[in-house]
Amino acid sequence: MTTRAQTIGEILARGAGSHPAFRAPDRPVLDFAGLGEFVEQTSGALVAAGVGANDKIAIVLPNSPEAATAFLSVANCAIAAPLNPAYKQDEFDYYLQDLDAKMLLCSDANGPAATAANGLGIPVALISVDADAPAGVFDLDLPKGKPQPLSAAKPDDIALVLHTSGTTSRPKLVPLTHRNVSASGQNVAASLGLTADDTCMNVMPLFHIHGLIAAVLGSLSAGGSIYCTPGFNALKVFSWLKDAAPSWYTAVPTMHQAIVARAARNADIVAATKLKFVRSSSSSLPPQVMADIEATFGCPVAEAYGMTEAAHQMTCNPIGADRRKAGSVGLPAGPEVGILTADGVTKEAEALGEIVIRGENVTLGYLANDKANVENFLPPEEGQFTWFRTGDQGKFDTDGFLYVTGRLKEIINRGGEKISPREVDEILMDHSAVAQAVTFAVHHDKLGEDVAAAVVLKDGASAEAKDIRAFASDKLAAFKVPRQVLILEEIPKGATGKLVRIGLAEKLGLESPK
Repeated sequence: MTTRAQTIGEILARGAGSHPAFRAPDRPVLDFAGLGEFVEQTSGALVAAGVGANDKIAIVLPNSPEAATAFLSVANCAIAAPLNPAYKQDEFDYYLQDLDAKMLLCSDANGPAATAANGLGIPVALISVDADAPAGVFDLDLPKGKPQPLSAAKPDDIALVLHTSGTTSRPKLVPLTHRNVSASGQNVAASLGLTADDTCMNVMPLFHIHGLIAAVLGSLSAGGSIYCTPGFNALKVFSWLKDAAPSWYTAVPTMHQAIVARAARNADIVAATKLKFVRSSSSSLPPQVMADIEATFGCPVAEAYGMTEAAHQMTCNPIGADRRKAGSVGLPAGPEVGILTADGVTKEAEALGEIVIRGENVTLGYLANDKANVENFLPPEEGQFTWFRTGDQGKFDTDGFLYVTGRLKEIINRGGEKISPREVDEILMDHSAVAQAVTFAVHHDKLGEDVAAAVVLKDGASAEAKDIRAFASDKLAAFKVPRQVLILEEIPKGATGKLVRIGLAEKLGLESPK
């Protein structure tokens, strides 16, 4: 039995040299041998320019194979810290300072990231790409620095630092070691049964844990390849499907919905597509959307459950239309999963409580945030990994499948009556005219909170708010029925395409900013 890889370097070394690793539209292929050579070469150049093993290197690049190889190269010798390239200069000022970044890697010398770095006295290394170079290969113009010793990364060295989303509080810094990210990548590969013959079409942002781990490290762990798109674009995704001929892709539910909505206009490409499965993660997938994806592509959907603190994956539905359960996030797929109740951690069926996890892919704690560590980790048990509190409410069924019933902070408390927004979402999406639905809390003077929902109608469909409320009234207890239904062209999304409930009332003008 082959031992598991403990570092990113070990993962790369296991790929067959001549086998494709990275592909991209209109670019030559980069094979595993070329990838390994490029990562070592780039790591060596960074170290020669003064980058040390404990230095955090910010990476600000558009979605591309270069974003992936920059992550791999930096993590191989230091700590990679990818940031959203859509940030404004003030945001880069904050994140670069919060990271205590030693250097910035970017491709725009005059962009907001470089401007912020220059203002903070942080050296900027510029990346340039030759269109004829293999996918992922770039030139790096490095500032001069005092050379550092080059040593192979160890399993407990930090490979990656990411900020949490910060929807309810100040973003926290999550350090993930080589052991964490390597374990999670291999967990993804194992749960999906990936092999060297598989190609993932990546449409996820590569500053986000989902794209970095599931698409990139999951594929590389199996010796497979990644077709890197320039980022999600519903107008171009079908031409990429034709060019890439992938065996799978992974995305968030809103991306899946956009793809399904345009499938009929691209019927020839859909018919020729040979997807083995489609993966969904990062937010709950409505059962109706799962059914639409499976009907469109004629393959099963594997819904997974992940978060940054777990280096992405925690659970995953088994592949196979007769094995997965719509509405469930599947079986534990890497870490140990439990339910925290008033009586402690349990795995009993139907016990409702906070989902907790522990294992080799789970971070050991936030950086420089003792308060958050006390709040989010249970007291350690001797000889065991520490349980991490996910902040999600859920339960196991009798077959061991996990159901996430909602974020604890998103549960609506209407005068003491607790309402799971996800339950209401799924009812609203059964309405024949509704394409998307997001239920959220709004302030109420007497009850504290009340229920509201934002919906997007299907193309060509028509319905009024009163019709949707009447439909919900037939299927939900009166206290769960949204008092307000807003029909929108588009529901505001977060940076990674997820629908975000917290703060939605403010964004839609239903409440004043706090």
